[in-house]
This record gives sequence, structure tokens and C-alpha cells, in this order.
Amino acid sequence: MPRFSIIVPSHGVAGRLSQALDSVLAQSFGDLELIPVCDGPDTPAADVAAGYAERDSRVLPVHSPPSAGRGGARNTGVRAATGAYLLFLDGDDVLVPGALATLDARLAETGDVDVLYFEHLRTPWWEGEPSNPVQPLLARAPAGAFAPDRAPQVTGVQLPPWSAAYRRSFVTGRDLAFPEGHFTDLGWGGLTTLAAERVAVLRSVLLRHRLRRQGSRLNLPGPHQHDLLDQVERVLTRAAERELPAERTRALFEQLFAVVLKTASRPERLHSGRRAFFRRACRLYRRHRPAGFRVPGGSLGVQHRLLAAGAYTAFRALRSVNQGMVKAVEGVPRPRALRTRLRYARDLRRPLDANLAVYCAYWGRGYACNPAAIHAKALELAPHIRSVFLVEPGQEHAMPSGVAYAVIGSRRYWEVLARAKYLVNNANFAEGVVKRPGSVHLQTQHGTPLKKMGVDQSTYPVVAAQTGSFAKLLGRVDRWDFNLSANRHSTQMWERAFPGSYEALEYGYPRNDVFYTATGEDVARIRRELGVPEDATAVLYAPTHRDHHSGFETGLDLEAFCEAAGDDVVVLLRAHYFYDRGPGGSSGRIIDVTAHRSSEDVCLAADALVTDYSSIMFDYANLDRPIVVYADDWEVYRETRGVYFDLMATPPGPVARTPEELARIFRDGSYAGPGSSELRGAFRRRFCEFDDGRAAERVVRRVLLGEPPEAIPPVIPLAERIPAPAAATLVRS
Repeated sequence: MPRFSIIVPSHGVAGRLSQALDSVLAQSFGDLELIPVCDGPDTPAADVAAGYAERDSRVLPVHSPPSAGRGGARNTGVRAATGAYLLFLDGDDVLVPGALATLDARLAETGDVDVLYFEHLRTPWWEGEPSNPVQPLLARAPAGAFAPDRAPQVTGVQLPPWSAAYRRSFVTGRDLAFPEGHFTDLGWGGLTTLAAERVAVLRSVLLRHRLRRQGSRLNLPGPHQHDLLDQVERVLTRAAERELPAERTRALFEQLFAVVLKTASRPERLHSGRRAFFRRACRLYRRHRPAGFRVPGGSLGVQHRLLAAGAYTAFRALRSVNQGMVKAVEGVPRPRALRTRLRYARDLRRPLDANLAVYCAYWGRGYACNPAAIHAKALELAPHIRSVFLVEPGQEHAMPSGVAYAVIGSRRYWEVLARAKYLVNNANFAEGVVKRPGSVHLQTQHGTPLKKMGVDQSTYPVVAAQTGSFAKLLGRVDRWDFNLSANRHSTQMWERAFPGSYEALEYGYPRNDVFYTATGEDVARIRRELGVPEDATAVLYAPTHRDHHSGFETGLDLEAFCEAAGDDVVVLLRAHYFYDRGPGGSSGRIIDVTAHRSSEDVCLAADALVTDYSSIMFDYANLDRPIVVYADDWEVYRETRGVYFDLMATPPGPVARTPEELARIFRDGSYAGPGSSELRGAFRRRFCEFDDGRAAERVVRRVLLGEPPEAIPPVIPLAERIPAPAAATLVRS
């Protein structure tokens, strides 16, 4: 029998589940079983859990349908558990290092208590200071094991399930389970408190509970708020049946009704049935008020008295007085010019133009990436929708003929942003852009995340300093209605990096459609345009940006590489778009394609890719052509930028650490050999999941035409896709 069974519901937190599981498996105390509870076998969380189960026999995934809720998921985990003690983690919580060893040592001191309560940190992981809300409560508890009557203020009503360890034989022997409905933690905490005969506390933080940016679902308005009174009645009825001492009942009663009054005083949580909620709460209050109960002082005491009297009108009036002046809405940054600002405010009051779409790519660099591909497909499938591309001053030449555009900062720019129903971007619109009711914002992204993104950058000082305010970043995320994903890995990482209420569209990247629709003639034409010799092997070298560098450094002597790699090798140099300094040119066997408008064209022209950690590798893998990773500074990059997975463990092809290794891989042909193909095949199965040549069509139908998800064309299986042919004759998988 393992010492601990750790149960982790995972609904809605697949992107952060790996962090919770890692925090458990990395514990120095290893006598445990880890039970992730997933929605079903074919879900993102189930895929994550299955991967852990393959690597560690202590991981035992089980399934519980979403309709059962978090309480049902925990009950499923309890039924599967075999450990002496049960711990509950939310899927986005983490155990602190050494937590289980500390817990085991405390249990050795106290003996087999029914419940051991411990401290936790409430962590606002995007911004703000963590807090330890139960520390004052546990500080007043007796030092050793004790009967609950000795410390009536210590109850599970104030201590959530993930802040305690429960003896499994106690839970099963008393038929304890999480109740159905909402506010199930309150019901569970109250019932276990009433059943426990011997408890103890541990005055140490064992867990970090990360507050969801969107807030608790229980705080949202809706009829589920009435479930709170069901849980309160369940606990108080059980307390009456047990005939507890008055002092213990009074503490429990006061804690329960503190929760009830908190909801009753916030009518925004109850769009309907407010008076019915108050009346039922009043009946419960009168029926279960313990003898000798003294109401607390201050405003809370007044609320107690009004609830006991059933004075709903007076209760509402008190709430209005306490609320005082409503906080003024903070103004968002606006256009600088007064006249433009006034015009923008005026345009925001005009009706939305239902047939207007605004596109922007890379902060206005021109017609590129996913927005351009969606725009082109919309011309075909939704010709009634007019489009305007946003372009920064000086980049007007980057717009193709016939594509309407507006220069960023101009009067036309603010006008279309104010009136367009559809706004499509692969980065983010300006801080001052207002999300209007009825508008539809589509975030397309512009790569698959290997490096840390969004709020996950906060722990990396160099990157965090360049990112600016994470609160403002999250404010921009709040405008998104849809977020595009090319693979399930991206879906999960976007959930972590950009938490929001948007809908994830696992449709693939529209910009990659061309990798399956281009012909051999297209490839030959692009190579001619770029100046690639007909008999040459074109190697695309695309290094990523280094946050700790002040400018572009190739990291490789490209002329020397060409000489060492073979007489027929030419290099297409594409620096990160941060370093686009205008039209490049050729120098010997080096062709600078950094300024070329389309990275997709450059990929089609290349016979092989050499990159370090650039996300271009995920796009290029769709072509099923050789990829070589040049990782001369992987350890430095990983520490300064942060990564989501170990690229060295699962690369898309051979890995070179030095210029000599890189040249040898090309000189002996192993860059295109069977080993390279095997690595690339596994990489494609993981990261080319949804790219099949029809991503743009799916996006247009779902977002611009409003077709339901079930009507969207399904993704073509990877084995049935035929990528665009390469120019050179290479060994293919």
C-alpha cells in the first residue's frame, strides 16, 4: 500500500497538468501513487497523463465525464486509490519541493489522524504577491493531534480539499464523498469535519494553489448559486443529527453563513431569484442558529441581523451604502492626436460594419503569415466581406496590388478598427483598441511554441523586462474570441501562456496550406526568383532571436559551411524578422532572403533546413524534408529564454553542436538518411497534427461565415497528405 494517493482532476487545465504531475513525481518522498482524472480517453489531458503513465508505473490515469464535475472526478479518484492517505490537487496546482517528506514526518509524529490540515499559498501567477490565507487559522490549533471539539474554529469549511491529507480508511469507512452540484468543496469540507474524531495541523506550506486568471467559475452569475444553500443545508442537517457541542456548532454555523452572506451581498451573481435565495437563506438561518450564538460585530453583524429578520429590502439598501462610489472605469490608451481620439470615440458609437474585416500581421510588416492566407481564402469563400490590411508607415510597398490597406496611426486606421466586425491578427492589436460587443477577434499566432511565451516568461528576467506589463498583455488577451492552433501541444501551451475565455480552434495554420497545395512548377519558379542555381542543394539557415543579444548574429560562418558541406550547397539566410533591414542580396554562395515577404516561399525553395530553436522547424516539417538542428548554445538559451520541452531529446533530425559536426552531417549525407527520416516522422506526428492544406478554409467557414463546428471539414490524416515536391532528389521517408 503506498503512503499517499494523490488525485488530480484535469478538466480545463490540460495545458498546466504536466506541471502538477511533475511537482508530484519530483518529490524526494516516492512512496505514492498519482491518479490523474481525465475527461475521457481521447482528450488533451488524457494524452498528457498517458505519456506520464508510460514513463512511471506510479501514474494511474482514470476517467470521469465532465458532467460529473470536479467533485465527481475526485470521487472517481478516491475509488481507484489504494494509498493510506488521500491528497487532492487541482490540475493547475503544484506541490512544493519536499512537501511529501514533510507531510510523512508530521504524520509519524501525530499518528494516524483522520485529517491533517496544512498551509498553502494562493498564487496569482500572472502578477501580484502570493498569500497564505489559512496560516492565522492553523496557528491557533493545538500542537499535536486533537479532537475537533478542542479547536472548533478549525473546520474544513475554511480549508479547501487541496489543503489537507485524509486517511483513506476514514473516508471509505464513513462513506464520505464529494456531494453533487456546485460548491462541492464546501459540502465535502463540512462533512469530513463533522465525521473526524482525531485531527492535526501542519504549519508549513506544502502546495501552491494558482488562482485562475478568469476567476472561480463559482463566482459567475447563474442558477448554480442556489446550490450553495443546498450544501449549507446538507452540512447543518448532519451537524444537527450528530448533536455536537454548542461551541463547535456555533463556529461551523458562523463560517457557513459568512459564505452565504458573501453571495447574498453580491446581486450580480444572481441575475434572477435573488429574493428567493435570501428567503431560503433566512429559513436556514433561523432553523439552524445554535443556542447562544452571538453575531459578529461591524457591518457583517448587521447583515446577520437583517438575514435573521428576513429584511431583504433593508439588506439590499445596506449593500448599496457599503458599495459607495463605483470605481471609475480606467481609460485605455487612446490615439495621441486629440482630433483622432475624438473621431475614434465617435466611430465607436456607430454601428459595427458586419461585412468589414481588418487584418494585421507582425505588427504591420505587410501581407504575410496566417492573416494573409485567411484573407486570400475569404476572397474565395466570403466575397461579401470587405477587407483592410493594416501596415506600418514605410511598408506600403509590402502590400500586393489590389489589397486595400490602412497605415497604422492614420485616421483610416482608427476608423476601420472601430467599425469592423472581424479583427484578425497574428500578434496583438494596439493597446487602445476597444473590444466592442458583437465584434469577433481572431488570434492566429505565428508559430508553434518551443520557447516560453506570454505569462510563462515572467520568471525569465531578460525576457520579462522586454515584455512589459503582463497585466496589459492579459488585457489584450481578453479581446480574443478565437485562438488558432496547429497542434495539440500548442493548444495546451497557449492555455498556459495566454489564459483567457477564448475558443481554441485546432484547425492548423493557414499559412502552411501552401505546403500541400504548391506544385513542382511553383517550387521551380520560387527558386528562380530567389536566384537558386538549378543544380544546387539549397539549405535554408533560419536562426531564432536571442533575447540576450543586442543584434543579429549568424552564429555560424556560412561561407565556411558551404565549402565544407559540398560543392553544390548554397545557403538561404533568413534572419529573424526582428532583423529585417530591407532587401538583401547574394554574396558568394549565400543568398540573403531575410526581407522576402513570404517565409513559406523560402521554405518551398529549400531542400533542407538548418535552424537552432526557431519555430520555423514546425512549419517546415510539413514538407517532410530534412531538418538539422544546430544547437551550439542550447543550455544558455534554455536557461535565459525558457522552453516547453527538451528539443535535444526529441529533435526533428540530426543535432550538431559545432560547425564541424554540421558540415559533416551534410557532407556524408546523413542529414537526409534513414535516421533523419525516423526522427522527422516522430516530430511530424506530434507537431504537424492539424496542418493539411485546408486550415484557411476551416477558419473562414467557422469565424467569418459562422458555420457550426460539426460542419467544418475534418483534418486529413497525416499519412494521406502529399507535401509539395522538393527540387533536389533526396532520400525521403
